[in-house]
Amino acid sequence: MTLNQRNNDIKNNHKQIQMKLQKKIITYLGLALVLGCNKTVDEKKTDTIDYYEPTWESLTNHETPKWLKDGKFGIYTHWGIYCYSGINGNVTWNSSVAYMDPESTWGRDFERVHGKLTPEFGYKDLIPKFTGENFNAEEWADLFAKSGAKFAGPVAEHHDGFAMWDTEYSEWNSAKMGPKRDVVGELGKAIKGKGMKFVTAFHHSANWYFFPTWDKTKDASNPEYSGLYGPIHEEGDVPNKEYLDEWKGKLVEVVDKYEPDFVWFDFALDIIREDYVKDFVAHYYNSGLKRNEEVIISYKHNDLPTGAGLFDLELGAATKLTQYDWITDTTIDNGPAWGYRSNLEYEPVNNLIDNLVYRVSNNGALLLNVGPKWDGSIPEKAKEALLGMGEWLKINGEAIYGTRAWSKSGEGPGSEGSEAEIEVIDDLKDMNEDHEEEADEDDNEGADFGSKDIRFTTKGNILYATILGWPGESVIIKSLVRHSGEITGKQAWGYVDLDEDLPGHIGGYYLYPDEIESITMLGDGKPLDWELIPAVGLMVKMPETKPCEHAYVLKIVRK
Repeated sequence: MTLNQRNNDIKNNHKQIQMKLQKKIITYLGLALVLGCNKTVDEKKTDTIDYYEPTWESLTNHETPKWLKDGKFGIYTHWGIYCYSGINGNVTWNSSVAYMDPESTWGRDFERVHGKLTPEFGYKDLIPKFTGENFNAEEWADLFAKSGAKFAGPVAEHHDGFAMWDTEYSEWNSAKMGPKRDVVGELGKAIKGKGMKFVTAFHHSANWYFFPTWDKTKDASNPEYSGLYGPIHEEGDVPNKEYLDEWKGKLVEVVDKYEPDFVWFDFALDIIREDYVKDFVAHYYNSGLKRNEEVIISYKHNDLPTGAGLFDLELGAATKLTQYDWITDTTIDNGPAWGYRSNLEYEPVNNLIDNLVYRVSNNGALLLNVGPKWDGSIPEKAKEALLGMGEWLKINGEAIYGTRAWSKSGEGPGSEGSEAEIEVIDDLKDMNEDHEEEADEDDNEGADFGSKDIRFTTKGNILYATILGWPGESVIIKSLVRHSGEITGKQAWGYVDLDEDLPGHIGGYYLYPDEIESITMLGDGKPLDWELIPAVGLMVKMPETKPCEHAYVLKIVRK
């Protein structure tokens, strides 16, 4: 090859690299515009917000609280009449299906167990069975704190219209009926007393169509019970002023009376007239300013504009590292039933840990549901699972709390299973086709992920690598060194790899051979032998004994 030919080749290579960089910049700019959801308080503010106007231009300036970015893990409870009335499937919807489709399986089961729905008998008549005699807010809060949660709270009102606080808007509430306790008030005091942030969850937007108030063969059509079933209207009508005023009034009442740190919304927020939503969001965010507290609203689907709140994914996750904040709500039972029913099974602790670690590494957080019984007691298996999470977090919480997502989220089968950025997934099982085989190999019951799955978080000069299964004598973390197709050995360190299709390529930072100061395992603490092998990976020798169960965290301290 002549000198001129070589120079031409170099120029062509530079042009190709520049073109790829330009394409990447355009792609990232597009993603930033489309997905740049909520700013965080970690970002520098250019302006101090003194007051929120009820406009999206103002409300989209809101920031994700630092306490949520640091805390990562929260618990909320589905506890209401449905914990007695529910028989199968999603217990929170059993009653609605029974009213709307009495010949369905759920409808027939409801009639078999509770009786036939008539103009006289209905869901309201099950309220006395929702007794709550064993409800103890302090015990609940203590359990949540021991589980490692940093924020917690109840569903304040579900679709069924039964409020779990002493509201002036309706006599159909837990302070006057059923348990005859102000559940929101008691839990707010107990949860804040344990140093956790307080969550109130609202599902009441959907009450408008949850019961058929237009069906004269059902008690829901009786105006005497409209405080529970909703205003009488024809099927297909849009929510009226009476409904909208009460929807907003209940929210403002809870915010002003109990001062929650987090207002979580279920779907159907978009059926509420937009000015009511904007008015409430502004009221809540201004209440946070007034008491000098960071507060947040979460939403589903497109129910709020980008940046006005925290994006929530029910039973789902961002399956890739995102450049925006998000949270997922999932449930500790594997029905998913959401509330209590007698034939429930519960997720193994290993699965719950996988759920948490996976989401945090992708820049998300986890809100885990627990369904207490109608008497107010939390099922023993649910307690055991929560306390198991707490035991793991006692040892490994350093890799969760206060961390941030790194420039890559992880490696392994669970990192390669999806082309979509966001998916609704069944407790992560769909993300790793080899999870059953991995579970057998790792002797880890219920494992969704295994020793080939490694997730990253970072804090300061520390990189945490959480291995979701015991790897044996040693582990090789492939994505911490550069892999450049057929280029191997030391030459790979200097190769500028812009081709994401090359085998082994995972974008983001790589480790330099001289930047590692030490590697230990949380819970063990002893220095581990390691070697950074060019184009192969970071090889680390494991401790002789496991320091914990379920997942194992390497603490990589950099100079």
